[in-house]
Amino acid sequence: MILPLLNRLQEERRVKLTGGLYHFTQISLRYNSNRIEGSRLTEDQTRYIFETNSICTDNQTANVDDIIETKNHFACFDYMLGRAGSPLLENIITSAHKILKSSASQDSPDWFKAGGYKAFANEAEGTDTAPPSLVRAEMDTLLRRYNQLGKPSFEDITAFHYRFEKIHPFQDGNGRVGRLVLFRECLRNGIQPFIIDEQHKLFYYRGLREFDRTPGYLLDTCRSAQDRYEERMAYFDRSNS
Repeated sequence: MILPLLNRLQEERRVKLTGGLYHFTQISLRYNSNRIEGSRLTEDQTRYIFETNSICTDNQTANVDDIIETKNHFACFDYMLGRAGSPLLENIITSAHKILKSSASQDSPDWFKAGGYKAFANEAEGTDTAPPSLVRAEMDTLLRRYNQLGKPSFEDITAFHYRFEKIHPFQDGNGRVGRLVLFRECLRNGIQPFIIDEQHKLFYYRGLREFDRTPGYLLDTCRSAQDRYEERMAYFDRSNS
């Protein structure tokens, strides 16, 4: 059951349980989501930051923004987890972006505001996205239609993720925020959540590019990732009996 999974993750977070499913999810989601975006931090370095609030580079250079955004991503997941019982509203998405990008170097220019929509046009994997002038209206429409569903299905949540990434509402951080929302919405609606890892990366990108023509690519990739996360859930459910 997935709704008890939400309670379990929240409880493991509350009691600061180490080595459990919440611990694994934080590290795996952060490492894989940022790896997709080009972060050079290793999984061990990501784990070290989560467990010790410090960095061990093993004589390797580490980008300051990677470190800052790693810490921010942990806080962002906690923010999403704490609000996983409420409908998905605009302020949840913009607040998640603000948490993720705060204090990073990109947060310093006047035109880049953590938590604010993009000021300049951008693209996603070579694909055009919504122009800045239309972002707010397109986000309003996307969220209104999504929330009208009441109880979204796995297919609905995956389609929302595609449309969010197609809009690409923020100057940077869209993929990471989008995948956090994806995980949250699965939890909120009793659907098996998942993490897009390195194994699924290229299939995930293909799925986003081809979604309008062949939605099954992205759906199948997400189902495969569901199986991987479900295997880890089963591992942490093992007992002495």
